[in-house]
Amino acid sequence: MVSRSYSNLLELASGEAPLPTLGRISRRIPRIMTVAGILSDIDDDGSESVGSDPSSSSAQRDRIIIVANQLPIKGNQRLDSSKGWTFSWDENSLLLQLKDGLGDEDLEYIYVGCLKEDIHLNDQEEVSQILWDTFKCVPTFLPPELFNRYYHGFCKQQLWPLFHYMLPLLPDLGGRFNRSMWQAYVSVNKIFADRIMEVINPEDDFVWIHDYHLMVLPTFLRKRFNRVKLGFFLHSPFPSSEIYKTLPIREELLRALLNSDLIGFHTFDYARHFLSCCSRMLGLSYESKRGYIGLEYYGRTVSIKILPVGIHMGQLQSVLNLPETEAKVLELIDQFSARGRTMLLGVDDMDIFKGISLKLLAMEQLLLQQPEKRGEVVLVQIANPARGKGKDVQEVQDETFATVKRINETFGEPGYDPVILINQPLKFYERVAYYVVAECCLVTAVRDGMNLIPYEYIISRQGNKKLDKALGLESSHLKKSMLVLSEFIGCSPSLSGAIRVNPWNIDAVAEAMESALVMAEAEKQLRHEKHYKYVSTHDVAYWARSFLHDLERTCKDHARCRSWGIGFGLSFRVVALDPNFRKLAMEHIVSAYRRTTNRAILLDYDGTLMPQNSIDKKPNSKTVDILNSLCRDKDNTVFIVSARSRDTLTSWFSSCEKLGIAAEHGYFLRLNRDEEWETCLSIVECKWKQVAEPVMKLYTETTDGSVIEIKEATMGWCYEDADPDFGSCQAKELLNHLESVLANEPVTVKSGQNCVEVKPQGISKGLVAKRLLSMMQEKGMSPDFVLCIGDDRSDEDMFEVITSSLNGPSIAPSAEVFACTVGRKPSKAKYYLDDTVEIIKLMQGLASVAEKMITP
Repeated sequence: MVSRSYSNLLELASGEAPLPTLGRISRRIPRIMTVAGILSDIDDDGSESVGSDPSSSSAQRDRIIIVANQLPIKGNQRLDSSKGWTFSWDENSLLLQLKDGLGDEDLEYIYVGCLKEDIHLNDQEEVSQILWDTFKCVPTFLPPELFNRYYHGFCKQQLWPLFHYMLPLLPDLGGRFNRSMWQAYVSVNKIFADRIMEVINPEDDFVWIHDYHLMVLPTFLRKRFNRVKLGFFLHSPFPSSEIYKTLPIREELLRALLNSDLIGFHTFDYARHFLSCCSRMLGLSYESKRGYIGLEYYGRTVSIKILPVGIHMGQLQSVLNLPETEAKVLELIDQFSARGRTMLLGVDDMDIFKGISLKLLAMEQLLLQQPEKRGEVVLVQIANPARGKGKDVQEVQDETFATVKRINETFGEPGYDPVILINQPLKFYERVAYYVVAECCLVTAVRDGMNLIPYEYIISRQGNKKLDKALGLESSHLKKSMLVLSEFIGCSPSLSGAIRVNPWNIDAVAEAMESALVMAEAEKQLRHEKHYKYVSTHDVAYWARSFLHDLERTCKDHARCRSWGIGFGLSFRVVALDPNFRKLAMEHIVSAYRRTTNRAILLDYDGTLMPQNSIDKKPNSKTVDILNSLCRDKDNTVFIVSARSRDTLTSWFSSCEKLGIAAEHGYFLRLNRDEEWETCLSIVECKWKQVAEPVMKLYTETTDGSVIEIKEATMGWCYEDADPDFGSCQAKELLNHLESVLANEPVTVKSGQNCVEVKPQGISKGLVAKRLLSMMQEKGMSPDFVLCIGDDRSDEDMFEVITSSLNGPSIAPSAEVFACTVGRKPSKAKYYLDDTVEIIKLMQGLASVAEKMITP
């Protein structure tokens, strides 16, 4: 069976009609998509990718383009003879609330997304114009069949269940990967990108993309505009790597998200899972600097933001002031409080992850265990319509109805139903009224990205003077509220005063309900006060301002860096580097080689001349021949500078007579094969090994895949073959442990690439570079050509010595200096080559020139 790559977008769209190309148009008259189809190739002509000339960048920040699956717009079709459509803002939309929360008149907001209503093809042009002129909204019209495969197919049947930890072990249990649905998902993201292209000013505008419906959109935008200022916020959970890696297009989605500048999550757990996936599947590591978490991705820093969204305080308080709310509160008081009944409240969507049936079973258990509660406690369950559709939604409804019926038949009495199920949409003021009256709010979702119901409940329970009067409370009366929250919802970590439960443990949930009912009034008041202080200060405005502030901070260096795109399809990414950092060209270095006479060549070994992932680390005959050719030129001084032991290097390079070798990071040095080994520093006693080795053995025994490398002067603990997360965690612990036990020893403990190393103080590869340059200067042969190539942190010491010596006596005034790192990444070197293949090719070219120059 032939494996098919989903990153090959030419193949992805095979057999489908191509989408038309949407060009840039007037900002006042946005065009629309009117033809159904699947994109045939996301790999646009490279000429469409906007260049990265730093001089053309503008620091002006005047517009934010907010992109989501749905616009914050409600539409109504006229029924009279005039027909047509009328539109208004959807006050309940988070996208509109964040705009209201920011309240910055200097910012212009543009929305891009779909309408909830199906607009006929003939009306789309007119509707598009109305939405742009009136609301600054750019509608994305999708053909119904394409929308179904994209939204109800890939989003709701595949991404949404998987992100909520449901694996498709059976065809009916979550959606198994479907290529046609994936095609539709990519195609819709491409259409969204086309719509954004019509209104964006790429050098100035900020783009903020929301949620899992548009996870590959950052790639399309980054391909068009390398320096676009792009933020993405995921409103759903992000699953653990064990769950996420089952997704066939796992790397494509990760790389697409990494084309953002800032990626936001509600909780640390979601961010941690994302970072773990990046580590395990892409080999990327993250760093935390001054409170900010960042991933280095091809020279770009992708920042990670952890902040739960809040509610719109102004909107909720205005609803609390409505006379309709007060009237509904009075009605509910008559229905419950006046009859001596205490209301417990649940507000959930009718879907499989909200745990409604588990909540009902806990209520049943409470009534069984506490018979005195019968007739006194009522659970009101408001069930909002599910956002998706399918067999699972119907099964949840059937189970909910059956459970409610059984409980009411078992424990009900004339005039008393222990469970009241409201299976119809309520107006917001009606829901708020239930919040005001409820003694406790129950949220028992088995998995939920955030869930703002507890926040709304807390603010509603704070109330106002009018509602206090309706409830018969004194104005000075301290407010109270109680929450029973699932451990598996995003808002749980921020509400530390809630009673947290495992919703699968029915007995524990029933006990939590009992605790909420009998808890002392003073305790309820303290918990409410703590929650109210947090929720009222961490509202949607705080969340939006914080995200945009971090996005601006992350993008501030865009103009300073050179950037260009590499890769095809969904593997496309942008490399961003310092303007002075460039690729080392063969013709450039060969030309310099020909016109110089005193050359110093320093080469790292592992990761430079030998690939890191190679199993056989011994140099091949080709590498040895190249080194011998360079060494035969009497004007060359060639050194291998490695962390390996001198015995290993002596064995491997025994046929290289004139090759200089620096072993163990330069502690041992030999000018050529016939010379004796010497040390760069005075020989130190290695009694510290007796302390370090038992510690390293302890970590080796507890970390599968790790090994200890003991050399003459240094020791290393390597975890290249261990689990990356556990190995990294153990390395940090080992680093601290060794620093503690070796604090009084003349050694340094450093963390390297998949290793922790202990070596004598003062030893570094930079010392070798300094020694070589000084030695050549003493012989009256100050080098006029210096080539230094390395791939990791230890080689940065060599680069630093060489670049700092440019204006000193150890290098000729007009010397050609080439400090070169492996891979396009931040470095003290000014040049780079992509991999070991390119390095060998370069060295082979120099060796060929050397042979010609020494041949008479």
